[in-house]
Amino acid sequence: MIGSGTPLHWVRQLGAAAAIAFLVSGCALSEAPILYPQGPIALAQRDLLFTAFWLMMIVAIPAILLTLLFVYRYRSRHHSTAAYTPEWEGSWKIETVVWLVPAAIIIVLGTLVWRDTHKLDPYKELASDKPPFEVQAIALDWKWLFVYPELGVASVNELAFPADRPLSIKITSDTVMNSLMIPALGGQIYAMAGMRTEMNLLADGPGTFKGRNTMYSGDGFSDQNFLAHALTEADFTAWKEKVTGSPDALDAKTYLEVTKQSVANPVAYYSSVEPNLFGLILRKYAPIVGPLESKAAELICRGAA
Repeated sequence: MIGSGTPLHWVRQLGAAAAIAFLVSGCALSEAPILYPQGPIALAQRDLLFTAFWLMMIVAIPAILLTLLFVYRYRSRHHSTAAYTPEWEGSWKIETVVWLVPAAIIIVLGTLVWRDTHKLDPYKELASDKPPFEVQAIALDWKWLFVYPELGVASVNELAFPADRPLSIKITSDTVMNSLMIPALGGQIYAMAGMRTEMNLLADGPGTFKGRNTMYSGDGFSDQNFLAHALTEADFTAWKEKVTGSPDALDAKTYLEVTKQSVANPVAYYSSVEPNLFGLILRKYAPIVGPLESKAAELICRGAA
């Protein structure tokens, strides 16, 4: 038979189940990049997330506890001694708490969001004694193309950069909207056709971090992942030599082949890149009047020379 203590019984059962689930997921949480950031931008974003969470808990925790208390206190039972006050109209004390506490939390949250939105502006260059390392990221179906203007090379589904320099990524798309995110280093930024967005990141040190597209973009979305390597000077030099030694060149014709849809595309390297490829991809989505300046521009912007 179910007794009058049933609500508390269920609370205890749910609490035990939640504790077990938390312990079982401990290994997964220890590897969560958002909880264990590897760069100052991701760290600041995590701290803001935690601050906002605990501020909201000021309302959520009392509301949950009071709900459970009310369920138990006012449960149906015989010979109840609870006061019966059908004419009760309200309490200024309760109204004050109910309205002022949430209002104060909203003001604090609004101030934090406004301050940190400017502080964490993705377009803002990060302070460093070394210049940023620029990479141009182009979203395709279903892969990421990374162009390195400083090196004159490109790679597909692999991003590499010196660990001791800030990383400046210029982003666009040559397909539907995508979203580039490297959770261990910072938040996501949208990639849109005909538009250029930007994000500036910095790694705490050498390491390998997972990156992906976080915006659903079709059949190959779930496999549109890549690895970002923050490398020491020696390792980056070795990586650069490997890429420059590739027999493949990313000219306009090759680029059109790369843009074709592919799922779980393997890592590929290109030892040279069509001049101003990123700019031509942006121009592709702008109104074009008259002939373009080169066959490469005609191929990329119009699909035919």
